[in-house]
Amino acid sequence: MFCSTKMLTHCGIWICMAFKTSHNFFYLQVTTIASCPGLAVPRKPETDSGYLAFCVDDFREGSRNRQKTGESIFYLAYPNLLQTLVFNSNLLECVNRLQIFCLLMAVLAIVVLVHNFFQLEHLDDDTVSGSNWITENNVQHSLSQTNRTTRKPYCGYTQQTLSKREQEEQESLLAAIQWPKTPNGKIAFAQSTDPTRSDFVIVKPSRFFKVGDELEVLVRMKDFQGKPKPYGGDYLQARIHSPLLKAGATGRVVDCHNGLYKVFFTLLWPGEVKVSVSLVHPSEAVQVLLRLREERPDRVYFKSSFKSGRYSETTECNVCLPGDLPVCNFTDPYTGEPWFCYKPRKLSCASRISHAKGGYLKGLLTKEESLFFQSHVNIKKPIPSSGPDSVIVKPKAFTVSNSINRAEDPTTSPSGYYYEDQWRSRTHWIGNFNKSDDITECLQGKVIHLFGDSTMRQWFEYLTEFVPDLVEFNLRSPKNVGPFMSVDLKHNILLKFRCHGPPIRFSTVFSSELRYIANELNGIVGGRNTVIAITIWSHFSTFPVEVYIRRLRNIRRSIIQLLDRSPETLIVIRTANVQELGPEVSLFNSDWYSFQLDSVMRKMFSGIAVHFVDAWEMSVAHYLPHNLHPQEVIIKNQIDAFLSYVCPLQT
Repeated sequence: MFCSTKMLTHCGIWICMAFKTSHNFFYLQVTTIASCPGLAVPRKPETDSGYLAFCVDDFREGSRNRQKTGESIFYLAYPNLLQTLVFNSNLLECVNRLQIFCLLMAVLAIVVLVHNFFQLEHLDDDTVSGSNWITENNVQHSLSQTNRTTRKPYCGYTQQTLSKREQEEQESLLAAIQWPKTPNGKIAFAQSTDPTRSDFVIVKPSRFFKVGDELEVLVRMKDFQGKPKPYGGDYLQARIHSPLLKAGATGRVVDCHNGLYKVFFTLLWPGEVKVSVSLVHPSEAVQVLLRLREERPDRVYFKSSFKSGRYSETTECNVCLPGDLPVCNFTDPYTGEPWFCYKPRKLSCASRISHAKGGYLKGLLTKEESLFFQSHVNIKKPIPSSGPDSVIVKPKAFTVSNSINRAEDPTTSPSGYYYEDQWRSRTHWIGNFNKSDDITECLQGKVIHLFGDSTMRQWFEYLTEFVPDLVEFNLRSPKNVGPFMSVDLKHNILLKFRCHGPPIRFSTVFSSELRYIANELNGIVGGRNTVIAITIWSHFSTFPVEVYIRRLRNIRRSIIQLLDRSPETLIVIRTANVQELGPEVSLFNSDWYSFQLDSVMRKMFSGIAVHFVDAWEMSVAHYLPHNLHPQEVIIKNQIDAFLSYVCPLQT
């Protein structure tokens, strides 16, 4: 055997020409090699047709061992693969006839090698394929490992591993919030609910009413042609109120599934009491909202910034990401809460520095569907009365203590009412903390943890502004994002706010400050001087309810563990609240979404030792316009209810 070779000094690869004649045969064997920065090409004989091959240092050992059989080992180099050619050859000669052809082939091989070397250079252990998904079975694995678990093509919330009890609870919760469906097929706008043609009537308006009685109202829905609606599914909000007394309370709506609705009110104060009923969304719009929640959880998207030195990149993030592009896996290792970002082109996943809201998708509705979402037409539009819209309520001889139901139940309706602009709970005593000294005396010696979104941040801002000795300590946190901390050294009060973990639609949150409430609770010692307030709802409105149930399940587990080790710890849950709605906001943050999530939350936290501030009823029952961030008079009532748990009336 004869082989003419040249040494590649950069990588130790030998090169030779191997030619196949009619008397030769070969086969392939695959192994792995590194890329090579340079290449030298020998000459090819004039007479034989053959194949370019590469001989590596192993040639000296491998081929010598095979020379007795007349075989020689050659290596054909591609990126990441080494193909071994084994020849039974009697003649190999080196010539120069096809030198140019061989040089071109060598240059092509180098280009491919360099490209693959660049790709390999930027792979890291945090990168997983977009076709993979971490499930709860893998949550204890380090995030620095590549997970190969299978996920659904789009969203991973269905990949949860639930115990039998958890599965039964989830099915029960989903059944409890199941909404009536409209008839199959497309429904024309003219056949949808028209609030101006619909009406309500008070059942037996001339009846003698006294405080404590129940008032029944019948709502009759009609379409834009004035025809009675034959099916239900509309979303209504109802309240009774007395403007002169600044009194108000919510009603309980019952869908009869035939275009009729019954609303029940408990009459809680004497005087003239007016009834108001509004159509928040027609049934046809609710079906669109339901479809968007299940099929388009990406309609609000998020982003993260990655930075190394002066170079930075921004990629999209979400609970679930479509497609098979490489993603960074930021799933929480303790709770299993999934979170993913598309991997930057050049930076590693570990270089993430911040999280932020990306934006809102447009063009989600067809032209026909958009007709179901029109301001002043069918979004939060009052329904007129047919006949009297008020009743006279007489006082009832009873003591206030008789109206207090000391067994707190978050599903009690109504949970309270306004009277003279002050919220009166039906489940517990509420004091009036009208002076800053009253709040200072209540909170003295305590550490207060506030967890949640911007509606919980309102509590932090109210207390810090209202109490002079409570001074905010500058943590250099982004405005409106946090974390925030206020301190009263004289009275030993520490007040802290931290936003919940993703998904959260804040402007910019440092990655190091993205904390899950469950994990934060696990780090709190607790005790009689520890107070915790939690709210979490608004930022989950665009996701399937299973995502929210998972989050609450983790928080509930941590609460139960905290109360088990420190039973004297006080924990208060702030519910959701209603807000002003328009065509666009309705698709992302509709009151219908919030109502569904709030119903789930109340059921999941019922029966454990936590207290509730019913922000939902406080916002529906009040005379002020609905607002995602309620005005100060409503916040003040929320704080009074909260502090009444911290410092209950001594009896």
